[in-house]
Amino acid sequence: MASLIRVSDISTPLVLKDSSSPRLWTLFGLRCLTCHFKTKPSLSLAKAVYTQGLFASGPVKFSKPRDKIDQDDDPIFVLNDRIRRDYNERDASRTVMDSDEAEKYIQLVKEQQQRGLQKLKGGGVGGGGFSYKVDPYTLRSGDYVVHKKVGIGRFVGIKFDVPKGSTEPIEYVFIEYADDMAKLPVKQASRLLYRYNLPNESKRPRTLSKLSDTSVWERRKTKGKVAIQKMVVDLMELYLHRLKQRRPPYPKSLAMAEFAAQFPYEPTPDQKQAFVDVEKDLTERETPMDRLICGDVGFGKTEVALRAIFCVVSDRKQAMVLAPTIVLAKQHFDVISERFSMYRDINVGLLSRFQSKAEKEQYLDMIKNGRLDIIVGTHSLLGSRVVYNNLGLLVVDEEQRFGVKQKEKIASFKTSVDVLTLSATPIPRTLYLALTGFRDASLIATPPPERVPIKTHLSAYSKEKVISAIKYELDRGGQVFHVLPRIKGLEEVMEFLEQSFPNVEIAIAHGQVVTFFFLSGFFLFYNVYVYSGFVGYES
Repeated sequence: MASLIRVSDISTPLVLKDSSSPRLWTLFGLRCLTCHFKTKPSLSLAKAVYTQGLFASGPVKFSKPRDKIDQDDDPIFVLNDRIRRDYNERDASRTVMDSDEAEKYIQLVKEQQQRGLQKLKGGGVGGGGFSYKVDPYTLRSGDYVVHKKVGIGRFVGIKFDVPKGSTEPIEYVFIEYADDMAKLPVKQASRLLYRYNLPNESKRPRTLSKLSDTSVWERRKTKGKVAIQKMVVDLMELYLHRLKQRRPPYPKSLAMAEFAAQFPYEPTPDQKQAFVDVEKDLTERETPMDRLICGDVGFGKTEVALRAIFCVVSDRKQAMVLAPTIVLAKQHFDVISERFSMYRDINVGLLSRFQSKAEKEQYLDMIKNGRLDIIVGTHSLLGSRVVYNNLGLLVVDEEQRFGVKQKEKIASFKTSVDVLTLSATPIPRTLYLALTGFRDASLIATPPPERVPIKTHLSAYSKEKVISAIKYELDRGGQVFHVLPRIKGLEEVMEFLEQSFPNVEIAIAHGQVVTFFFLSGFFLFYNVYVYSGFVGYES
């Protein structure tokens, strides 16, 4: 490791500056590698040290060419090796594949991944792709950053300094670590630094890494790699097991065409393709469907799900519609009930926490005995008390809003039933599985003919602007949401709005309100997607 030189020994005065650029968040893929020490770092600038390029010389190398990755670092190689090693240790009931099959499958995944990435980039290679590196000029003093080889540090600022052997000053990024402070050129920082936090997160690490001892950081990286590799193996096993499952294709019938004809709108081209994709999955394939329907709000994802539900329940199987919130579940229940109202032999039910114990027991009994064909609800549908008679289809709306345990339970369903996932913003893992061929996907990118583009304005908070915007919407007979990030402060905002609009009915709703008020206030607005507490108004 290169020798360290104290900043106090450098003749150039230390003048740090904070960048004033707005924050641009970048995903950091090794969040699981955070340290867990209890010591609290305490440093002053007098202890700051630096080295040209931050250990750029010496035995430690910071970067490795992408075309020279060792087999031990290649996740695909590790995955294949894991499959071989665990062949004789697997339970007989689990999916097993030999090394030749694994090689072929992994090669297929590599090819599909490359095609998927090219598709994501619009057919081009390189140029304009998304970068996970952090732009040092978007950092603020106190932001936590991660160096690939050193670990977690705290950004202090950017300063001009003259490097050794030169007379031209260059910009350096100063990073505080647990035992010292280091600096590295801005050009290198843009390649070697990542943000510690994910977007919209403000978590702090328990401690900073040490410059003098990177072994702890290396151990945490290794532990993180093992966890990621295990997840990849488990996902592959799940989807390989799914490919080996068999179920008879659902029959095509005139009733399906009659049901589709009830749709009061002209389908968009993307909708039509999604209809075809799902119908082929259900009526022509013998393996269970696992398809992602990706499209913006109001682009017609629900209609795709309704036709899939009809295909399944027409064959006397049950369908479950899973939503992350009771508001969204209630919306789905109303839409499904209205659409299936003319089919007297198809029963639709909503299971929620607002029902009485007797009502819940009645629904659970109907589900178990097969007298409830379409079951709508939140994660309570995944509970152990819910026993399905003949479940054939699982529809998951807004999968990204479920917790880890709920996602694990959803994954357990995926090995035996047809699954249709609806999302406007799929989680990275779901999108990656679709791009690599693990999951089928249909993209609905065409808006309905009369869909008006959403206008978004970003500005500093101003009461005058709030009043003006609300007045404009109320004058045109619309409804308004005033969304707040937390429950605290709702009362103050409501008081301000009541004074500004004395003749307008205003309601507060959030997850902690009583059942009656929740039902009477919140469901007035359930047809709009809102994911935070809010104050709502209705003229």
